[in-house]
Amino acid sequence: MSIITQIHDSQKNKFRHFIKNTDATSFLDVLSNKELAQTIETHIPEHRDRIYPPLKTLSMFMAQALNEDRSCSKAVTDMIIQTQEHKLKASPNTCSYCLARQKLPLPLVTELTTEIGELVNDKIPSHWNWKGHRVCLIDGSSLTMPDTERSQRVFPQQGAQKPGLGFPISRFLVVTCLATGVILNAAVGPFKGKGSDEQSLLRKVLDTFRPGDIVLGDAFYGTYFLLAEMIKRGVNVLFEQLGSRKLTTDFSKGIALGKKDHLIEIPKSKKKPDWMTQEQFDEAPEKILIREIKSGNKILITTLLSAKDYPKKALRNLYKERWHVEVDLRHMKETLGMNILSCKSPEMCIKEIWVYFLANNIIRLLISQAAFIHDLRPRQLSFKLAVQIWNTYSLLNKLIDDELFALIAKRKVGTRPGRIEPRAVKRRPKAYKLLMIPRNEARKDILKNGHPKKVK
Repeated sequence: MSIITQIHDSQKNKFRHFIKNTDATSFLDVLSNKELAQTIETHIPEHRDRIYPPLKTLSMFMAQALNEDRSCSKAVTDMIIQTQEHKLKASPNTCSYCLARQKLPLPLVTELTTEIGELVNDKIPSHWNWKGHRVCLIDGSSLTMPDTERSQRVFPQQGAQKPGLGFPISRFLVVTCLATGVILNAAVGPFKGKGSDEQSLLRKVLDTFRPGDIVLGDAFYGTYFLLAEMIKRGVNVLFEQLGSRKLTTDFSKGIALGKKDHLIEIPKSKKKPDWMTQEQFDEAPEKILIREIKSGNKILITTLLSAKDYPKKALRNLYKERWHVEVDLRHMKETLGMNILSCKSPEMCIKEIWVYFLANNIIRLLISQAAFIHDLRPRQLSFKLAVQIWNTYSLLNKLIDDELFALIAKRKVGTRPGRIEPRAVKRRPKAYKLLMIPRNEARKDILKNGHPKKVK
C-alpha cells in the first residue's frame, strides 16, 4: 500500500475519534484536503490502467528517497512483494518503472510539496509560533549528480576542475518552518553562472512569505535591496549583519534603545545591481530604518524595531534557532541521501530533488502529528527515528496507528545550545590516488601499460 494511501486512510479512520475529544488544532485530513485533491487531479495526466499509475509511481519514488537502498531495482522488487494484484504479471525489470518516473509531471511533485507544507503549517497550535509570528528559516546548499553530458550543460561542474574530472553540481535554497521543519518552498538552479547565487534563488520564492512572518537567515542575506523588499511586503527579518557593514557599525549613532542596541538608517546604494531593472532601482526607497543589536561576537539586524515588544535577549535567543535549518539540510542530504543524486538527466535530477523535499514533508507531517498528540514540540523528536519507524511500518504493510506515533514520540533529541564542531573528519579515506584524467583515458592507459605498481 502506498504512503499517500496509508496516510489518507489513517487520517480518515484513526484520528476521527481523537479530534472529537479535543479542542486543539489537529492535522486531520491534511492529505485528503480538497486543495491537494485538486492539485492531484489537475496534474495527473491521462493514463491507461497499468502497473505503474502516476500516484503509485510517486509513492515508490518517495520510498526510494526514504530508504538506504535507493535503487530502482529494490523499489520494483518491494512493489512486487507487497502488491498481490500484479504479483503474477509484474516483472523485476525496471524499464517500465523508470519510464513511469519520466512521465511523472514535475508540477505534481512541486505543488504537492508546497501545499502540504502550507497546510501542515496552517494547522499547528498557536503556542508553537514565536510571539504570534510564523518563523521561516532560509538557507542554501549544493549537491552533485552523475557525470553525464546533458547534466554538465545544465549544471556545470566547478570551474577549478578540469573537464571530465568533476561532477555536475546544483545549488538549491529552501524555506522551512521553524516550528515543524516542513519545507514551505524551494528553488533549484546551477551552482555557478548568472543568477545561481542564493540571493537570486531567494527572489524566486519571495511570494512564500506572508505579512507578519519573521525570516531568519545568515549574514549572506542582509543586503539593502532584500531588506527593502521585505519591509515593502510587511515581512520581518532577523539576519546576521553583512560582513562589510559589520566593520563600520557604530552604536553611538542613530537612536539608542539600550546597550549595543539602536535604530539606524541605511541609505540606498548609488550603483544599480546587475539583476535589477532601472525601474525597480528607481522605485526602491532612498533609505530604510533597521535595528542593530550586538550579541556576543555577532551583530544582528532586524526590522522588529520595538525594544519593548521584542527585547534584545528574546531576539538573540530566537536567532540561535536558525541553526535548525542547517540540521534540516543535513537530514535531507545525509539521512535521506540527497547529497548525491542517482538520476542521469537534468530533468530527472530536478524531479528527484523535489521528491526528496516531498518525502521530507511527509515525515515532518508524521512528526508533527506525534508531537501534537503527546504534547511535545516537533523539534524535540528525532527525524531519523521517524524515517526508520516509517520504513518498518511500510515494509510490514501496516496502517498508521497510535502505536507509530507513540514510537516516534518516545525518543527526544538533546538540546545543545552553543554546540561547536570542527569542520574536519577523523577517519581517513582509502589510500587511492585522485583520478586526474577522464576515466575512459585511464582505462586505455591500464589496458596499454597495466596498473601502476604500489609505492611502499
